[in-house]
Amino acid sequence: MNSSQAFSNGFTIAGYRDDEQLLRGRVYGTDHDHPGPLPHRDYAELVGGPLDGLLLDITGWTADEIQTGVALMTELGQFGPGGRALYDPRPGERNRWDWSGDSP
Repeated sequence: MNSSQAFSNGFTIAGYRDDEQLLRGRVYGTDHDHPGPLPHRDYAELVGGPLDGLLLDITGWTADEIQTGVALMTELGQFGPGGRALYDPRPGERNRWDWSGDSP
């Protein structure tokens, strides 16, 4: 299936076929049974690092909250279980957040 869905923020998720891209388009922190994005929500794509390709739901976040960036819990980073991956919004692109490192 080669489908895509556009969201209110202009972000589009395309359908993927191969296993390597199964994580792409999944929303960070969601239930494995319902991993995809929902219409009428705003998402930022995580770029680089251990969570590359996942989406972060930023619906309702203030400009200050977005500017601050996030430290997301993950087992996949340098520090293993309990570690965090750090992501900051890309200047001029509110919907793409770049990995800036890992933290214990």
